[in-house]
Amino acid sequence: MTSPSHGTAFVIGGARSGKSTFAESLVTGSGLDRHYIATGRAWDAEMTDRIQKHRADRGEGWTTHEEPLDLVGTLEAVDAPGRAILVDCLTLWVTNLMMEERDMAAAFASLTQFLPSARARLVFVSNEVGLGIVPENRMARDFRDHAGRLHQMIAAAATDVYFVAAGLPLKMKG
Repeated sequence: MTSPSHGTAFVIGGARSGKSTFAESLVTGSGLDRHYIATGRAWDAEMTDRIQKHRADRGEGWTTHEEPLDLVGTLEAVDAPGRAILVDCLTLWVTNLMMEERDMAAAFASLTQFLPSARARLVFVSNEVGLGIVPENRMARDFRDHAGRLHQMIAAAATDVYFVAAGLPLKMKG
């Protein structure tokens, strides 16, 4: 699958839906210099293993930037024509912001304000968290609400939006 040299794609789906693999396919073979911004933190051994597996599955040809909080600063530093920047994932970024008690509205606004000026091809990956039952505790409900608001903002700004389920992408926009 070929990808434009600029613009923003948003890939959303459930856990283990195939969204990261699909997102990578949007820029693999594009001829663009590929950069990967990982927002995950290794809080425990299981998450450390997941991060290592993701890196191995991605393979060679990616420059990885690990940034759990300052996503916009990292995007600004890496952004350049001829590049593709894949951010995986926004829901982990939301978790990190919540854990650090950051201003969610300001962080989300900063990200969406950056998008129109980006010179690189941007691809964002995130977990759809609003299709299940209402979470039982306030923090989980706040997380779902923050993620849902961010997803709407990114989808509105993106040129292309895909929903991935069972490894199958459904193009929703673009």
